[in-house]
Amino acid sequence: MAENVSLLQYLLVALCALGAGTLGGVAGYGTGLLMPLVLVPIVGADAVVPIIGVSALLTNGSRVVAFRHEVDLRRALVVGSVAIPTCFLGAYGYTFLSGAGASILIGSFLIAMVPLRMVLKRLRARLSGTGLAAAGAGYGLLAGGTSGSGVVLISILMASGLNGRAVVATDAIISMAIGVAKTGAFQAFGALPPSSWIMALLVGLSATPGAFIAKRLTEALPIHIHNAILDAAIVCGGVILVEQGLR
Repeated sequence: MAENVSLLQYLLVALCALGAGTLGGVAGYGTGLLMPLVLVPIVGADAVVPIIGVSALLTNGSRVVAFRHEVDLRRALVVGSVAIPTCFLGAYGYTFLSGAGASILIGSFLIAMVPLRMVLKRLRARLSGTGLAAAGAGYGLLAGGTSGSGVVLISILMASGLNGRAVVATDAIISMAIGVAKTGAFQAFGALPPSSWIMALLVGLSATPGAFIAKRLTEALPIHIHNAILDAAIVCGGVILVEQGLR
């Protein structure tokens, strides 16, 4: 289906990708969760996860550049080192997953994560060490087989004690590494024909300026306002996933 895309549809995808890229720079995610709503009617559901996986190389790369001084390398290494191997497993099992059940489960988890993180904060408990690594392994499995699991990573990083732009920056560098792993896996499994590469590059290049627009927006935000936006984004993402699973 990706071979029959019209010029008008390409333009629509580019405009939506710019908006999603800007949202992603503020909220820490957006492209992987929102772009499928545009891409599925155009290229078909089967092509969406590989396309988003490739485009993430560009979208997250631009966020790394824009927020490079905010990256927490220690947490990025802990999560990334365990998420990349499990990402290959998720990509391999992509065609066998139950999309509806996974969406409901992930969405419910996300909605519960915000109040749970607040309780942990009151108890002065944080996700760290073995707990952070275990969460990273679970995220990698989800990331390999879904296109909207970036919101899970945001909730994990916030539960580990990161705030504001540090969340966005650290999420971006981990997600870029995951994007490399997903691209290699999908290419090896034959899920990335030339038409999918063209669409992925269009999404990635169109979303790239959004990271720098978002940097300007977030520089003017107090940390507690940015954290509130991130919490709202997590809950909204969870609701969207549950709704998709029930539909």
